[in-house]
Amino acid sequence: MFFNAIKLTYILFLVLIMHACGNAQHGQIKSSRETDMEKTKHKYTNHLINESSPYLLQHAHNPVDWYPWGEEALKKAKDENKILLISIGYAACHWCHVMEHESFENEEVAKLMNEYFVPIKVDREERPDIDQIYMSAVQLMTGSGGWPLNCFALPDGRPFYGGTYFPKQNWLTILQKVYDEYKTNPAKVEEFANKLTTGVKQSELISYNSQAPAFSISLLDETVEKWANNFDNKEGGPNRAPKFPIPNNYHFLLRYYYHKQDQEILDHVLLTLNKMAFGGIYDQLGGGFARYSTDKVWKAPHFEKMLYDNGQLVSLYSEAYQLTKDPLYKQIVYETIEFIQRELTSPEFGFYSSLDADSEGEEGKFYVWTRNELEEILGDDEPLFSEYYNVTYNGNWEHYNNILLRQKTDKEFADKHKISVEDLREKLISAKKKVFKVRSKRIRPGLDDKVLTEWNALMLKGYIDAHRAFNDDNLLKEALKNAKFITDNMLDGSRLNRNYKNGKSTINGYLSDYSFTIEAFIALYEVTFDESWLLKAKDLMDYTINHFYDAGSNMFYFTSDEDPALIARKMEVNDNVIPASNSSIAKGLFILGNLFDNADYLEMSTKMLNNIQQFIPSYGSGYSNWGMLFLNMVYSPYEIAIVGKDAVEKRKELDKNFIPNKLILGGDNEGSLPLLKMKAVKGKTMIYVCKNKSCKLPVENVSEALEQMNEGN
Repeated sequence: MFFNAIKLTYILFLVLIMHACGNAQHGQIKSSRETDMEKTKHKYTNHLINESSPYLLQHAHNPVDWYPWGEEALKKAKDENKILLISIGYAACHWCHVMEHESFENEEVAKLMNEYFVPIKVDREERPDIDQIYMSAVQLMTGSGGWPLNCFALPDGRPFYGGTYFPKQNWLTILQKVYDEYKTNPAKVEEFANKLTTGVKQSELISYNSQAPAFSISLLDETVEKWANNFDNKEGGPNRAPKFPIPNNYHFLLRYYYHKQDQEILDHVLLTLNKMAFGGIYDQLGGGFARYSTDKVWKAPHFEKMLYDNGQLVSLYSEAYQLTKDPLYKQIVYETIEFIQRELTSPEFGFYSSLDADSEGEEGKFYVWTRNELEEILGDDEPLFSEYYNVTYNGNWEHYNNILLRQKTDKEFADKHKISVEDLREKLISAKKKVFKVRSKRIRPGLDDKVLTEWNALMLKGYIDAHRAFNDDNLLKEALKNAKFITDNMLDGSRLNRNYKNGKSTINGYLSDYSFTIEAFIALYEVTFDESWLLKAKDLMDYTINHFYDAGSNMFYFTSDEDPALIARKMEVNDNVIPASNSSIAKGLFILGNLFDNADYLEMSTKMLNNIQQFIPSYGSGYSNWGMLFLNMVYSPYEIAIVGKDAVEKRKELDKNFIPNKLILGGDNEGSLPLLKMKAVKGKTMIYVCKNKSCKLPVENVSEALEQMNEGN
């Protein structure tokens, strides 16, 4: 009822503000953004000029007198009693660029913004804490959100009006009406800001569940049954558009299949992975996935490429390969990693954040082809290439352009043309090299070259999972380089920073930076048996408990207690395109609790899941990372201790198998972990399969260890 009251109040307020405004429609950039920027180059310079974020620097020469979020802007608003105009976006956001071009580069618009407001620009990727608050506000008001996000707030930060993209004329009207309303009806604005701020504070806060923890697989059975009603069993993924990959959904469903042997669930997962791999959402020429598909068939992507998607998808396809040994999945992993190494890896082995959707002011221009272009490049080889990738003269997209995508397996296509699969692949490799060479000379999409700890940890985990699936030590070497980059540049004792650019790391880390780094360092220990990575993970966990934990709810705040206070201190609970930081930290507590035999960690993890479990059945997709922890609570994982000089080699042999409910520990000696004590046998490498604090007899062969695990299923 409270949130419904907010929406009703918002509608009444909207009538006051917007009676003169038309409906907002997405506009188009009418001329080259780069050309227009050149015309006004350095005519204006605002307070963003000293920032490191590429997104903020894009706006540093706008006529809008932008400030970064900080004390200077907030003090100015309070001293001058001005409304805060908080505009949030990110470098790869297409409609952020459109609104900048139409409004923020326009002197008429800038004059109103500067005179009436204190304009603040925020990079949501650097400051997700600020984005959380004002996104929650806009979602409470309107029922939806997105970027660009534009929110008006009182000088102390309490929001009272906002939305997403606005065309120029609508934006001009809104600016005037918001200002007028603030001056003529300040009491109404204050009242609504109070209600909205209360709603923001209450949203996604979790209460402590005092009932004794009890986890039953029946709850997940109910969850999956409801969730499956929304599966698209023709094209994969959810039965709607747009379609986001959401890798943690399929990680969970693979694990659910493993325990339940539900073939329909496995069929859906593999269908989804195949359709994504064949679709336009995947860059068939250069590797890597776009952020989402605008349609139900994975055909037309929103062309931005994000590090966090690709890191998680490398992990997902690697796991799927472990289960199925499908060579398509190996191809996708290696092509995606090649893309990451070529385009998103810094000289210091940090991973950059993203590639823009646009080039030359047009979305997707870098990636699409006319058939005439391909004829010129490939000559006699063009018909086969074009048929394989569904290229036509009329185009399969806009303006006679084609998005490269597949519809047939290599075997189906080769059989149709009466050639071998090997010959087909040779022809395609040769043709792809020629087309790729031409594409590499095009004007490239913009690169967001800031490095974020959270996203680097997801990509690091992707490298580790690929190493495990394909027994490729080169991938492990690359993973170690990135892990060293994180420890050298983002880690100060047990404290993490979030960002890195131009030799500087300035923003205090958020819960997600810690949780995903902890998971990545644990995974690095599991493949190297180097305890220093596990000890780093434990140090980070202890720091997180000290600075993020809320003893009242047994959950974790998103921000540290050392950060300057915002109007609300939020918790991130729902899994989305990236898992929620609370579900990730709960998984980390569970694993570290088992490896270190730490009862406090295990109790915290259990209480967190107990708080959440009542919500899981209603929204499986939004709690899938929690669902993986739930499975580990129901089906206790195997703790596999390998001790002896061949420990790493036996670990590699074990990793040829898809065994999601396992924790691996070991080394060439007993090390310091409790479960390794008294397990060394001179001259031998022994494998101990343990579960629920009980170990089976040690064996020397991986095949025997697998038999012991099968006996326990």
